[in-house]
Amino acid sequence: MTNNKMTSAETSPGYSLMQGARDTLPMLVGAMPFGIIFGTLAAASTLAAWQGQLMSLLVYAGSSQFIAIGLVAGHTGMFVIWLTTLFVNLRHMLYAASLLPVVAHLPLRWRFLLGFMLTDESFAIVSAHHQKAVSAAEKRNLHWYFLGSGLAMYLNWQLWTLVGLYFGSVFPQLQKWGMDFAMVATFIAIIVPQLRRMPYFAAALAAGSLAYLLQGLPYKLGLLSAVFAGVAVGMVTTRYASSSNTQGQSI
Repeated sequence: MTNNKMTSAETSPGYSLMQGARDTLPMLVGAMPFGIIFGTLAAASTLAAWQGQLMSLLVYAGSSQFIAIGLVAGHTGMFVIWLTTLFVNLRHMLYAASLLPVVAHLPLRWRFLLGFMLTDESFAIVSAHHQKAVSAAEKRNLHWYFLGSGLAMYLNWQLWTLVGLYFGSVFPQLQKWGMDFAMVATFIAIIVPQLRRMPYFAAALAAGSLAYLLQGLPYKLGLLSAVFAGVAVGMVTTRYASSSNTQGQSI
């Protein structure tokens, strides 16, 4: 009887929700300094504290928020800020295409919610779980697992943004304490496991090469060009790989 109860619990949506949050815990630690530094920068900018927190609540895109803070400080026009952050977030098109089997059958409200929750960290966790899901319950509850991971990252980001906003006014040089290394380590942990798949390897190679070659361009144009090139190469490579697999199966 105990085994039956355990089996029933493990196949429930609530179990998958908690499992997604649990598997995301290492990423929460890596995102912690990222959120603190953003809050510190927001506190030192022309934005009010509530505006910095509101940006985390509604935008919820770490890289774009950092770039937006810098552009706001430079009195950049709203259109340029909007366009810049749009290009930076284009990588999510690759993420969305990869996770399409997880969400394609869901109602529109679910897809909007999970799309908003999609981050680099959650993509890495959900993608890995999707590839190794073997039981019918795991496959059926993948969207609940996705939601658990997304909610954990979202609440974590709000907490550390708030901490950064508070301590940023007390310790104005907090962003210079070397915590940014954790961001680099986190993104290495996200990217490296994905490089086994050709579309991701090609996208990373194109983006990394272009970012290095164009690093001297003003207004982050080198970074924007690298993002655009990486997304374009990734999408073309993914489409080519899909068509090749289809042709192989038909033969």
